[in-house]
Amino acid sequence: MPTYVAFLRAINLGPRNKYPMAELRAALESAGFTDVATHIQTGNVRLRTPARSVARLTERLEAAVAADRGFPLDVVVLTPAELAAAAAGGEARLAAVAADVGEEQVHGQYVTFLRDLPAPEAVERLDAVVEPERARVSVVDRAVHLTLLEGYQQARLDNNRIEKVLGVRGTNRNLTVVRRLAADWT
Repeated sequence: MPTYVAFLRAINLGPRNKYPMAELRAALESAGFTDVATHIQTGNVRLRTPARSVARLTERLEAAVAADRGFPLDVVVLTPAELAAAAAGGEARLAAVAADVGEEQVHGQYVTFLRDLPAPEAVERLDAVVEPERARVSVVDRAVHLTLLEGYQQARLDNNRIEKVLGVRGTNRNLTVVRRLAADWT
Protein backbone atom coordinates (compact mmCIF):
# COMPACT_ATOMS: atom_id res chain seq x y z
CA MET A 1 0.00 0.00 0.00
CA PRO A 2 1.52 3.37 -1.01
CA THR A 3 2.68 5.92 1.52
CA TYR A 4 2.11 9.66 1.06
CA VAL A 5 3.07 12.83 2.87
CA ALA A 6 0.41 15.51 3.19
CA PHE A 7 0.92 19.12 4.19
CA LEU A 8 -2.09 21.02 5.52
CA ARG A 9 -1.99 24.74 4.85
CA ALA A 10 -2.47 27.35 7.56
CA ILE A 11 -3.45 25.32 10.60
CA ASN A 12 -2.55 26.17 14.18
CA LEU A 13 -1.23 29.60 13.19
CA GLY A 14 -2.45 32.02 15.82
CA PRO A 15 -6.07 31.73 16.92
CA ARG A 16 -7.45 30.47 13.58
CA ASN A 17 -7.88 26.95 12.26
CA LYS A 18 -6.95 25.12 15.45
CA TYR A 19 -6.53 21.41 14.87
CA PRO A 20 -4.87 19.26 17.54
CA MET A 21 -2.77 16.58 15.85
CA ALA A 22 -4.38 13.74 17.83
CA GLU A 23 -7.77 14.82 16.47
CA LEU A 24 -6.37 15.10 12.95
CA ARG A 25 -4.92 11.59 13.15
CA ALA A 26 -8.24 10.23 14.46
CA ALA A 27 -10.22 11.96 11.69
CA LEU A 28 -7.95 10.58 8.99
CA GLU A 29 -8.05 7.08 10.44
CA SER A 30 -11.87 7.31 10.55
CA ALA A 31 -11.77 8.30 6.87
CA GLY A 32 -9.97 5.03 6.08
CA PHE A 33 -6.31 6.06 6.03
CA THR A 34 -3.81 3.85 7.85
CA ASP A 35 -0.42 4.24 9.52
CA VAL A 36 -1.24 7.93 10.13
CA ALA A 37 1.53 9.93 11.80
CA THR A 38 2.04 13.65 12.34
CA HIS A 39 5.08 15.80 13.01
CA ILE A 40 4.83 18.97 15.12
CA GLN A 41 1.64 21.07 15.13
CA THR A 42 1.69 22.51 11.62
CA GLY A 43 -0.13 19.81 9.69
CA ASN A 44 2.61 17.49 8.48
CA VAL A 45 1.04 14.05 7.97
CA ARG A 46 2.30 10.68 6.76
CA LEU A 47 -0.31 8.10 5.82
CA ARG A 48 -0.94 4.99 3.81
CA THR A 49 -3.80 4.37 1.42
CA PRO A 50 -4.43 2.17 -1.61
CA ALA A 51 -5.21 5.35 -3.60
CA ARG A 52 -2.90 5.96 -6.55
CA SER A 53 -4.16 9.34 -7.76
CA VAL A 54 -2.62 12.25 -5.87
CA ALA A 55 -5.44 14.52 -7.08
CA ARG A 56 -8.16 12.22 -5.73
CA LEU A 57 -6.22 11.64 -2.53
CA THR A 58 -5.93 15.41 -2.04
CA GLU A 59 -9.71 15.76 -2.48
CA ARG A 60 -10.36 12.96 0.03
CA LEU A 61 -8.05 14.52 2.60
CA GLU A 62 -9.61 17.95 2.19
CA ALA A 63 -13.09 16.45 2.51
CA ALA A 64 -12.13 14.52 5.66
CA VAL A 65 -10.67 17.64 7.28
CA ALA A 66 -13.68 19.79 6.33
CA ALA A 67 -16.11 17.17 7.64
CA ASP A 68 -14.24 16.91 10.93
CA ARG A 69 -13.48 20.58 11.57
CA GLY A 70 -16.15 22.47 9.66
CA PHE A 71 -13.67 24.66 7.80
CA PRO A 72 -11.87 24.08 4.51
CA LEU A 73 -8.11 23.65 4.34
CA ASP A 74 -5.83 23.30 1.37
CA VAL A 75 -3.75 20.13 1.34
CA VAL A 76 -0.64 19.40 -0.71
CA VAL A 77 0.21 15.71 -1.16
CA LEU A 78 3.65 14.39 -2.07
CA THR A 79 5.09 10.95 -2.55
CA PRO A 80 8.05 10.07 -0.31
CA ALA A 81 10.30 10.36 -3.39
CA GLU A 82 9.05 13.90 -4.05
CA LEU A 83 9.69 14.82 -0.41
CA ALA A 84 13.22 13.39 -0.55
CA ALA A 85 13.91 15.29 -3.78
CA ALA A 86 12.63 18.53 -2.23
CA ALA A 87 14.85 18.06 0.83
CA ALA A 88 17.90 17.36 -1.36
CA GLY A 89 17.03 20.30 -3.60
CA GLY A 90 16.71 22.59 -0.59
CA GLU A 91 20.10 21.48 0.69
CA ALA A 92 21.69 22.05 -2.72
CA ARG A 93 20.08 25.46 -3.10
CA LEU A 94 21.15 26.53 0.39
CA ALA A 95 24.75 25.46 -0.28
CA ALA A 96 24.84 27.24 -3.65
CA VAL A 97 23.50 30.52 -2.27
CA ALA A 98 25.76 30.35 0.80
CA ALA A 99 28.76 29.82 -1.49
CA ASP A 100 27.66 32.81 -3.59
CA VAL A 101 26.91 35.37 -0.86
CA GLY A 102 28.58 33.93 2.23
CA GLU A 103 26.99 31.68 4.81
CA GLU A 104 26.55 34.54 7.30
CA GLN A 105 24.26 36.33 4.82
CA VAL A 106 21.72 33.50 4.70
CA HIS A 107 18.81 34.10 7.08
CA GLY A 108 16.65 31.09 6.27
CA GLN A 109 15.73 28.41 3.79
CA TYR A 110 12.12 27.47 3.02
CA VAL A 111 10.35 25.10 0.66
CA THR A 112 6.90 25.94 -0.64
CA PHE A 113 5.14 22.76 -1.75
CA LEU A 114 2.72 23.43 -4.62
CA ARG A 115 -0.50 21.57 -5.40
CA ASP A 116 0.21 21.65 -9.12
CA LEU A 117 3.09 22.34 -11.46
CA PRO A 118 3.33 26.06 -12.20
CA ALA A 119 3.27 27.23 -15.80
CA PRO A 120 6.71 28.20 -17.19
CA GLU A 121 5.57 31.79 -17.70
CA ALA A 122 4.46 31.94 -14.05
CA VAL A 123 7.93 30.81 -12.96
CA GLU A 124 9.39 33.60 -15.10
CA ARG A 125 7.06 36.09 -13.34
CA LEU A 126 8.26 34.82 -9.96
CA ASP A 127 11.89 35.20 -11.00
CA ALA A 128 11.11 38.79 -12.07
CA VAL A 129 9.64 39.83 -8.69
CA VAL A 130 12.49 38.44 -6.59
CA GLU A 131 14.83 41.10 -5.25
CA PRO A 132 18.20 39.28 -5.34
CA GLU A 133 19.61 41.33 -2.47
CA ARG A 134 16.74 40.06 -0.28
CA ALA A 135 16.13 36.49 -1.47
CA ARG A 136 16.94 33.84 -4.05
CA VAL A 137 14.35 31.49 -5.47
CA SER A 138 14.40 28.30 -7.51
CA VAL A 139 11.37 26.33 -8.72
CA VAL A 140 11.86 22.59 -9.24
CA ASP A 141 8.77 20.59 -10.13
CA ARG A 142 6.23 21.33 -7.34
CA ALA A 143 8.78 22.78 -4.91
CA VAL A 144 9.77 26.43 -4.60
CA HIS A 145 13.12 26.78 -2.82
CA LEU A 146 13.37 30.17 -1.12
CA THR A 147 16.66 31.30 0.39
CA LEU A 148 16.33 34.46 2.48
CA LEU A 149 19.13 37.00 2.66
CA GLU A 150 17.08 39.15 5.01
CA GLY A 151 14.42 38.27 7.53
CA TYR A 152 11.21 36.64 6.33
CA GLN A 153 9.16 39.86 6.52
CA GLN A 154 11.78 41.95 4.73
CA ALA A 155 12.05 39.51 1.83
CA ARG A 156 8.49 40.37 0.75
CA LEU A 157 8.14 36.92 -0.73
CA ASP A 158 5.88 34.99 1.62
CA ASN A 159 3.67 32.03 0.77
CA ASN A 160 0.73 34.23 -0.25
CA ARG A 161 2.82 36.20 -2.74
CA ILE A 162 4.38 33.05 -4.18
CA GLU A 163 0.88 31.58 -4.67
CA LYS A 164 -0.40 34.76 -6.27
CA VAL A 165 2.49 35.10 -8.72
CA LEU A 166 2.52 31.41 -9.67
CA GLY A 167 -1.26 31.00 -9.71
CA VAL A 168 -0.92 27.76 -7.73
CA ARG A 169 -1.90 27.03 -4.13
CA GLY A 170 0.80 25.82 -1.78
CA THR A 171 2.14 25.70 1.73
CA ASN A 172 5.64 26.27 3.01
CA ARG A 173 7.91 24.69 5.58
CA ASN A 174 11.39 25.61 6.71
CA LEU A 175 14.20 23.39 5.51
CA THR A 176 14.80 22.02 9.01
CA VAL A 177 11.30 20.49 9.04
CA VAL A 178 11.64 19.24 5.45
CA ARG A 179 14.97 17.56 6.30
CA ARG A 180 13.47 15.88 9.36
CA LEU A 181 10.40 14.62 7.49
CA ALA A 182 12.55 13.29 4.65
CA ALA A 183 14.81 11.51 7.14
CA ASP A 184 11.91 10.00 9.09
CA TRP A 185 9.32 9.37 6.37
CA THR A 186 11.20 8.40 3.20
